[in-house]
Amino acid sequence: MNNINNLHRIKKSSSYRKVAIAACFGTFLEWYDFLTFATLAVVFGPLFFPSNDPTSGLLASLATFGVGMVVRPLGAALFGSMGDRIGRKPVFMITITLMGIATVGVGFLPTFEQVGIWAPIFLVSLRLLQGLSAGGEIGGSAIYLTEHAGEKNRGFKTSFLQLMGPLGILASTLQIALLEYWLTAEEFQSWGWRVPFWVSLGLLLLAFQARKALEETPVFLELSKVGRPSQSQLANNFKDPEIRKRMFLLFFCVSSSGAILFFCVQVYTAIFLKTTLKLPLELVDQLSIYGTLVLFPLTIFAGWLSDRLGRRPVILSGLLLGTVLIRPAYRALEYFGTAFMQTHDQYNIFGILFMLTALSLALSLVVGPQTALLAELFPAKNRNSAATLPHNLAAGWIGGLLPLIITWLNQASGNSLAGLWYPTIFLCYASAIAIFALPETNKINLLQ
Repeated sequence: MNNINNLHRIKKSSSYRKVAIAACFGTFLEWYDFLTFATLAVVFGPLFFPSNDPTSGLLASLATFGVGMVVRPLGAALFGSMGDRIGRKPVFMITITLMGIATVGVGFLPTFEQVGIWAPIFLVSLRLLQGLSAGGEIGGSAIYLTEHAGEKNRGFKTSFLQLMGPLGILASTLQIALLEYWLTAEEFQSWGWRVPFWVSLGLLLLAFQARKALEETPVFLELSKVGRPSQSQLANNFKDPEIRKRMFLLFFCVSSSGAILFFCVQVYTAIFLKTTLKLPLELVDQLSIYGTLVLFPLTIFAGWLSDRLGRRPVILSGLLLGTVLIRPAYRALEYFGTAFMQTHDQYNIFGILFMLTALSLALSLVVGPQTALLAELFPAKNRNSAATLPHNLAAGWIGGLLPLIITWLNQASGNSLAGLWYPTIFLCYASAIAIFALPETNKINLLQ
């Protein structure tokens, strides 16, 4: 009997690893596609939004990035509802196909010099398609993976999904850094920037093949036995006061705060170092790679810790740390970056690395338990639509517009740090609400 039980556990473990690898690879591709655009925001400015004022071109480029984030809630509403009705797996196949088509298309776009105003129109259109796709994928993948994870060590098992965003940035940044090293500035500006988008075609084919072999989640299969919902659960979510309350908590305290920290740590730091402090592009790429690598073990540790201490205390720690840290950390980045440009003293680089590590710790404490929490907050029949809409609304409207808002506030005030009051105040309010209202969800039965 023991041998049979051991064999069953081995098969179950092997099956989960297969599911996790396929789900994570697909989500990595979504993030790689989505964030390559952010990494190249500085390049897109003169190519698609030429202007005598470089800051205006950068703002237009960041606004185009933000447009893709703004429509994510529409994708979440559409595909989240479909996930509750037709299953988690079919939605996976649709979203990854749409993202791949949109991203490869960016790599073949003509520039403003070639077709005029049609260039930014085409770019924004493909960005909208990317946003719709990401809305169905990011959040839905968390539900899929968590429903396969079982009851034990769920926070640890699902925390790996949160690495796909940083890994997508790492792959994109490393690839762009290599292209900038191999190519001249003129070659990169002419055609080199297109290569990351072309590469996504091969990744898409691999991810599509891996996902074809995936199985539907055990939770959805159980729901199917008693009859699939014939109508969308999205409207029902807003009628139920408990679900409505939890959607608000997910939006404000977890997903918005995680998105703010993610874009402050993983996206805006690179923009800040490049455009405000004027650090060499190669150095900023190296610092970005370090900031991503240090996030990996911290995120997995936070997921593991949430299995021991609970989701609530770990997430609260990240919110509070982020609140008190963002402005001092960026002020320190400004100090060390300016000192390096003046003296080229390598000790200043260590100061920048320390600040990036501290910011990454705050981010990891929020996002490490986040995948499991997304599913644990809601009942099974409403889960996909109830979790994906507030999650993508937060990531799209709060996190996605963060670089644009901060840059605009900085420009309007003439102070390079003024815009950082926005994420600081938001995290302060989120911390206060979470202290009084965020429930503990660890150990909850996902079939309920």
